[in-house]
Amino acid sequence: MESQENSKINPFNRRTFIRKSAQIGAAALVSGHSYVYAGATDTIRVGLIGTGGRGTGAGIIDCAESSGGIELVAMGDLFQDHIDEVPSRIKANLEKRGLPVDEIYKVTEDSTFVGFDAYQKVIDSGVDMVILTTPPNFRPLHFKAAVEAGKHVFIEKPVAVDPVGVRSIIESSKLAKEKGLTVISGTQMRRLLSNRETIKRIHDGAIGDIVAGQCFRSGGAMRNWRTNEKVKQSEWSEMEYQIRRWLFWTWLSGDFIVEMHVHNLDVMNWIMNDHPVACVGLGGRQSRTGMEYGNVFDHFSVEYLFPNDVRVEYMGTQIDNYAWRGDQRVSGTKGSAILDFRKGIIKGNNPYTFEGESPNPSVLQYKEMIDSIRNNKALNEGEQIAESTLTAVIGRMSAYTGKTLEWDWALKDSNLDLSPPKMEFGTMERRPVAIPGITELF
Repeated sequence: MESQENSKINPFNRRTFIRKSAQIGAAALVSGHSYVYAGATDTIRVGLIGTGGRGTGAGIIDCAESSGGIELVAMGDLFQDHIDEVPSRIKANLEKRGLPVDEIYKVTEDSTFVGFDAYQKVIDSGVDMVILTTPPNFRPLHFKAAVEAGKHVFIEKPVAVDPVGVRSIIESSKLAKEKGLTVISGTQMRRLLSNRETIKRIHDGAIGDIVAGQCFRSGGAMRNWRTNEKVKQSEWSEMEYQIRRWLFWTWLSGDFIVEMHVHNLDVMNWIMNDHPVACVGLGGRQSRTGMEYGNVFDHFSVEYLFPNDVRVEYMGTQIDNYAWRGDQRVSGTKGSAILDFRKGIIKGNNPYTFEGESPNPSVLQYKEMIDSIRNNKALNEGEQIAESTLTAVIGRMSAYTGKTLEWDWALKDSNLDLSPPKMEFGTMERRPVAIPGITELF
């Protein structure tokens, strides 16, 4: 149920991924490296929770492409009409990748679940790991249930929409560590070789001490997203309508700074090797104003204060025909660097340009996950993605309210919980668009 991000700014296409026969495993041979996705004798049974575009067009498909021995054995969604379309969609997407459909797709009618409790039924169906691709508001609850049940978890970004949800993710991540469970987040940009090589050099001192940074991402307004559900049908309750249009309601998506641009802010935290200590933001809604776009903004600007008085400026838009750009830049005492998800460039005393190709990072993240499970060497990115999610959340909170926010207050003291009192179909308010200086801070 997660959005497919604007293709114009999504650099993770398949052209850099070199395939071989799926029956013997695929190998990506790039930049002198060999990434072999070979078949394995130990089967990993996967449950998919959330069967929208992300889960069925990327999630389970990328997982199956990454490693042999993957079986999709259960899936769940909130809506019957959505899940009815899933078997044919997943099979078609597996075929497009040249993957053996019958060896991977093992879901039956008895292991297909619908409703608010579908997530728990998937978790209880005998799976080894789950892929969480529901709207972000649901992820803290689903993650907690999966970890308590002893399941390995791939959790899409962002992992929450408010500080209460972030705290829940952190608690569940700590429990996952105690249990030796692998937790991987959908931050593909951390698997992009140009990012890894360039940021390694930054951390090794190639540009000296960082003194300032900038993060910029612009994209389209997503007006064509789920056009068949733009208008509320008479048989839908208000709750159902909002969940079907979840991308445009803050309580479900966190707004686009959280739902999409968490990728970019995550890279900035990675570069800085820390999280911000405070922020002040602004934003609004000028071009995407119709009721069908819920209550989200269409532009944000946030100044993040990092330790050592380093200030990083973030700018983001979802406005059609706006000047396109997407990159992260940092300046240091010995040079500067730019990363745009296709290349990395360092200028100054220690110049460097990444010139290689990369394995598909969306596939590589699953390979690293499956390898960690099979080798009993747990990886846990839960707290890392929780911090990046909170970075985006406090930027939105500041822009919505017009207040300067401190990280520690948001993490420890904020009571903001955007979830409705009851998670069930029925009546629900349409929360207004935030107005800085009027909207209250919790």
